[in-house]
Amino acid sequence: MKKPTFILLFASVLGFILTTASLILFSTEEKLTNAQTLPFFQKSKNDADKTSKNLTKPEQNLPIPEHLSTLPRPDESPLFIERYAELIPEERISVQVYERSNKSVVNIDTRTTYNHFFIGEIDEPGAGSGIVLDKEGHILTNSHVVSNVDSVMITFFNGESYPATIVGEDPITDLAVLKVHVPAKDLYPVTLADSSRLLVGQKIFAIGNPFGLERTLTSGLISSLNRSIPSRVEARSIKGLIQIDAAINPGNSGGALLDTQGRMIGINTAIASQSGGSHGVGFAIPANTIARVVPQLIKNGKVIRGEIGIGSVRVIEQDSVRGLLVRSLVPNGAAAKAGLRGPKITKLRFRQGGFAIEGGSKIDWSAADIIVGINGIETKKADDFTAVLDDHKPGDQIQLDIIRDGKRIHLPVVLE
Repeated sequence: MKKPTFILLFASVLGFILTTASLILFSTEEKLTNAQTLPFFQKSKNDADKTSKNLTKPEQNLPIPEHLSTLPRPDESPLFIERYAELIPEERISVQVYERSNKSVVNIDTRTTYNHFFIGEIDEPGAGSGIVLDKEGHILTNSHVVSNVDSVMITFFNGESYPATIVGEDPITDLAVLKVHVPAKDLYPVTLADSSRLLVGQKIFAIGNPFGLERTLTSGLISSLNRSIPSRVEARSIKGLIQIDAAINPGNSGGALLDTQGRMIGINTAIASQSGGSHGVGFAIPANTIARVVPQLIKNGKVIRGEIGIGSVRVIEQDSVRGLLVRSLVPNGAAAKAGLRGPKITKLRFRQGGFAIEGGSKIDWSAADIIVGINGIETKKADDFTAVLDDHKPGDQIQLDIIRDGKRIHLPVVLE
């Protein structure tokens, strides 16, 4: 063999060996790098120093929480840690959120007993979801899940079931708090987020018990913010809701809505559907509403709101004025004390023979005030009015804008 040919062959073989060794080394380092970026690995100080040197900038920006979880450990299963490197970033987020949060979601079973004239006693079951609030055993759910039931049983992630008592309800916001006596080690409270910082398009996760299938995870996006839906209380609405496209079905009510950090941003409460199934439009009560209402439910058993003392109103539109005609006032109530006027009622009397007999009454609606605003906000329907009132407590002063005798005047009212 000629010398140049031998040199060329030797160089080719040597190059192949060096290339193969480099690829194997690179692959090994890449796998180590991926594993080392898992933020919840327990490392010694020396290992941590080595990790910080080996991490590349792109790997440090993985879209997963780069801080310790605020939830009780264990946050991740050994299988998740083992498979972390082979999961794509989206999968890492989903799995981690579920493993962090699923123990905070409970299954709620209710029983209501009716007495039927022919059949006798009827036992009607119900189901929903709930969320662990603290180590004292307070559980958050929807008011409509537990309202007017005879018994409540809560099942936790470990399969253990305990009876619960209702601490407080607020039908207006559809929130309720239950209490169970459970070992503290079995309670994994959620972490509340600041729902005022949410963005449309943000990725979210819902965990609940649809159709009794416990701790089911669905995902989607925030479709809109500040939505309103009718409350189960007449002339009231639940405002400020989060609209989502994640699948929400019967049994999801009371379950947690989470962000990519595993923090609770809301509680799932309703589905916009004619069939009762998920069609991509669900609603959740935001975390900031929960933070405002729950302490009152635990302390008082209800939300204490300021009372204005108006019995009823009627939407009216006359002479290009649209507002709420005052139909009745609570005697000696806050509105009556402030000088708000209702209709003028005149008792009718007539004489029959030698007797004076009352024969009904005459109502002069023109004497009643028309409320067109409260604290500068227009009131074209009753819900506009009550929405402002719901944010005030006894002793607060609000200002009514009213039309009286064709003139617009301002009337201050101190709530009771």
